[in-house]
Amino acid sequence: MKRIINTEKAPKAVGAYSQAVEVNNTLYVSGQIPIDPKTGKFAGDDVKSQARQALENTRNILLAAGYSLDDVVKSTVLLKNIGDFAAVNEIYADFYTGNLPARAAYEVANLPLGALIEIETIAAK
Repeated sequence: MKRIINTEKAPKAVGAYSQAVEVNNTLYVSGQIPIDPKTGKFAGDDVKSQARQALENTRNILLAAGYSLDDVVKSTVLLKNIGDFAAVNEIYADFYTGNLPARAAYEVANLPLGALIEIETIAAK
């Protein structure tokens, strides 16, 4: 059975997709860019503030679905500039402190709305 997850505590989708979909106790969180759901704007111009907001959005979607960061098994980090990896890793480590998920990071040519980072997440119970 497929369950669609949407919360006001994360930005609305900027296209034809759901914030997250749960199937068989696995939650697939769509890529989160750094939009502050309260303002509809990016949380900041720098990669650290954008990473923090993307991870806050992810956490809020997880919580809305009944999951937590400890349930995350895989993250994919898309960066406008792979040179920002160390700065992003610093923020990432504030969110994932114990039960660390698998992760991949890639540099990409562009991200939605000109974001510096996008984070896609898979969680399982």
